[in-house]
Amino acid sequence: MDTMTEQKQRVLSFVQSSGTPTLGNYLGAFRNWRGMAAENDCIFGVADLHALTVRNTPADLRRRSVELYAWLLALGLDPEKNVIFMQSHVPAHAQLAWVLNCYTAFGEASRMTQFKDKSKQHADNVNVGLFTYPILMAADILLYQADKVPVGDDQKQHLELARDIAVRFNGLYGDVFKVPEPYIGKKGSRITSLTDPEKKMSKSDPNERSFVLLTDDNDRIAKKIKSAVTDSEALVRYDPANKPGVANLMTIYSCCTGKDFDAIEQEFAGHGYGDFKAAVAEAAIAEIEPLRAEYQRIVSDKATLEQCAKNGAEKAAALAFKTLRKVMKKVGFWQV
Repeated sequence: MDTMTEQKQRVLSFVQSSGTPTLGNYLGAFRNWRGMAAENDCIFGVADLHALTVRNTPADLRRRSVELYAWLLALGLDPEKNVIFMQSHVPAHAQLAWVLNCYTAFGEASRMTQFKDKSKQHADNVNVGLFTYPILMAADILLYQADKVPVGDDQKQHLELARDIAVRFNGLYGDVFKVPEPYIGKKGSRITSLTDPEKKMSKSDPNERSFVLLTDDNDRIAKKIKSAVTDSEALVRYDPANKPGVANLMTIYSCCTGKDFDAIEQEFAGHGYGDFKAAVAEAAIAEIEPLRAEYQRIVSDKATLEQCAKNGAEKAAALAFKTLRKVMKKVGFWQV
């Protein structure tokens, strides 16, 4: 049974279970998901199948997946009003991916720039899954007949591939898949590294002072922000080209307080970077602390967490099976 309403558009968003989210993940995307969920019928998935493209310790993958699922709930996404599930709990993803593999040209897959980039990063493990994971992503999207998909710049090419596959399949077999559009919602802010503001904030950075994790305690958050790179001018002014470190801290402060850059410049006129960094740290802590407490409450309640995951998988599987059954019939598999 399709539990989604007809009035709202269906928006699908997946996040890979690669570790604890950073302040950059939260301010750049996650914080806007509550508003997205209020305005649309939303499906949120933890993409644990995609995580296998790199080597994982099984216990670590399992822990990260559970923790990320708990973070989705901690963000305030209502599991009664949204579908929130674990990708590997719905076998239809792998089933449809195989079918779509057979409707994707080798040349199309080989043009994916992410494969080239990730092959360099993981030169000791260039596996077939790394090559074909954009087709699994297409299956993720097309299974749920999504109207729109939020995508970052690094995933635009993959959404285009999903659209091309859908159009090709529909051309052969009729109206089977909805051709998804990119979701253009409220734009999140790009938060950069605290130690190298030319780079995006990333938890994979070997320098732990470069990022703030949502699980960091208040003292750790304050220390990281107070040690952030700035410049020698000692002037709080928004100038990303010439003052990228200060601009990054201003962006964090703006996101957490709602103040615009002009107001921030006026607030700290005549003040040094010490006062400014202390205020940024205080604002970031005020933003993260209640979120962290809610996450800790949810992740410690294993029974409720497992029940939410089971319920989410059931809802997702019901939606996915409708599409998969139609696909299986169209390509000629015997349905019983």
